Amino acid sequence: MLSLQKAATILGAFSAEQPEWGVRALSAQLGVPRATAHAYLAGLTDAGFLRRTPAGKYRLSWHLAEMGAQLTAALPWFPEARALITRLALEVRSVAFLCILEGEEVVAAIRERHPDADIDLPLDVYLPATATASGKILYAHADLTPRSFAACTPSSITSQDEWRTEVAKVRKLGYAYSIEEWIPGQCTLGVPYRAPDTGQGEPVVAAIGVQMSAQRYLREERAVRERVLSIVREAEEG
Repeated sequence: MLSLQKAATILGAFSAEQPEWGVRALSAQLGVPRATAHAYLAGLTDAGFLRRTPAGKYRLSWHLAEMGAQLTAALPWFPEARALITRLALEVRSVAFLCILEGEEVVAAIRERHPDADIDLPLDVYLPATATASGKILYAHADLTPRSFAACTPSSITSQDEWRTEVAKVRKLGYAYSIEEWIPGQCTLGVPYRAPDTGQGEPVVAAIGVQMSAQRYLREERAVRERVLSIVREAEEG
């Protein structure tokens, strides 16, 4: 899984703002040895996920677009959810995200960043379930029990008793938050997402929300929460 996570992190480094990477720049960005960055870039190119440019840099391959089209065709709610993430990023002026479960793995499927957001766009694709708002929501609604706890910061949940208390709170409140539990100095607020027109009784298909500095979140917590809940409720009601 470590190799898959590293490959996912490298793919996540490519964006509209940074569509190309050279080996040296990517190794510096990710804090890995140049030989490691080169090995993963070469492997992802051989697998068809990246392509080399005439200048010797790397770009995402169109093969990923084909895979993305297949994925969205299998998830009819995905295009509307993507539009919702864009709206959240714009209106809350933050990083906005959508996460899903793959087995027991919490995967960041969509992220967008407002230019005025006070944090950078995280590159991680696989997230620690017990240290993130998304993980708490998805595990609570899937009735999953974590096998282990990720002690990412001193604020992370590290016991089953803490976890049970947190899950009960998530189910009661209808949302989850993570205050410096995953990344020091950052907070996330997440809410369950159900496909539009399915109603409150239908399964949760994703967790969506916003991520920002702890300073801003603690200062604007109520306003941010009410805005996010309002936007998501409006989207779900169609």
